[in-house]
Amino acid sequence: MSQVMTITNGHVTVTIDSMGAQLTSLALAGNEYLWQGDPRWWAKRAPILFPIVGSLRGGHAASAQGEISLGRHGFARDVEHDVVAQDESSVTFEIRDTPQTREKFPYAFRLNMTYALTGETSLTQTFRVENTDDVTLPFSVGGHPAFNVPAPGTANERFADYEIAFTEPWTCEAPKIAECGLLTYDTAALAVDHSDAMPLTHELFADDAVMLTDVPGGTLTLRSRVSGHGVRIDFADFKYIGIWSALGDAPFVALEPWTGHATLTSEDDVFEHKRDITLLEPGAVDERSFTVSLL
Repeated sequence: MSQVMTITNGHVTVTIDSMGAQLTSLALAGNEYLWQGDPRWWAKRAPILFPIVGSLRGGHAASAQGEISLGRHGFARDVEHDVVAQDESSVTFEIRDTPQTREKFPYAFRLNMTYALTGETSLTQTFRVENTDDVTLPFSVGGHPAFNVPAPGTANERFADYEIAFTEPWTCEAPKIAECGLLTYDTAALAVDHSDAMPLTHELFADDAVMLTDVPGGTLTLRSRVSGHGVRIDFADFKYIGIWSALGDAPFVALEPWTGHATLTSEDDVFEHKRDITLLEPGAVDERSFTVSLL
C-alpha cells in the first residue's frame, strides 16, 4: 500500500507519494505551486524518469546483457518505492531490481530518491543510482515536475504573461519530437536566439516538449513578467532540460532536467550507443540533484 509522506520547514510543505516516489504537493504558505494532475490535460504531477528518458525506437533496444523493452520514461514512476529514511525536512525512497524489472531491463541496480528542503523556499530532489551488478550499468535519469501557470496568488494573470528566463542571452537549437517519440535534428529550430528569455505560448508545445541543451549556469526561471512569481530551477548536474505543456490551454508547464533523452532518429538501437547515456561501473554510484525554488 502506498504512503504519502510530508516534510515541512514552516514555510514550504511538501508531500510525496511512495507510488512512483512522485512529488504530489509543493506549497508555500498554503499556496500550491505544483500541478495537481487534472486528467483533462495530464493526470500526473511530477513523475521520476529511470532507467530511460523519453522513448526507444519501437520500445526496444539491444544491450550487452540482452534485449531492453521499456515504455516511455521507464518504469520507476509506475512502481511502489520503499521509504528508507525520513526526518522533518527530508525523505528518501528506494527501489531495487526485481525479476519483473529484469524482464524489461536486464540489470541490477539500487535507485534512491531523496527530497530535501534545502532553503526557506527551496526543495532539492536527488537521484542516487548504485550499480549492484558485476557488469556496466547503462541508464538515464530525469525529473518531470509540472507547475501551475499562472502561479498561485496572482490575480488576473494569464499563461501568456509568463516566460522562461535565463541568466544571460544565448542561442540554442532544439530538436523536434517525431510522432514515434524519437528526436530528430532534421527539422530543428532555434528555441532561443540571442535572448535571455523565451515567451510562453501554448503553440510552443505543438510538437511536444522543447529540449534545451547546456543552459547557461544550469539554471532557468519560469516567471510572470507582471508579478515576478513562479519557480526557479537549478540543474547543473543535468545536461538537458525539457520544457513541456499539454496540448490545448493546459494551465501548467513542466520543467524536466534530464541526463539523456529519447533515441535520435540518426542513432542505432544499441542502448549503450545512445547519446549521453550514463555508463556506471560495477559497485559505483552516480548522484545528481536539482533544486526548485518558489518565487
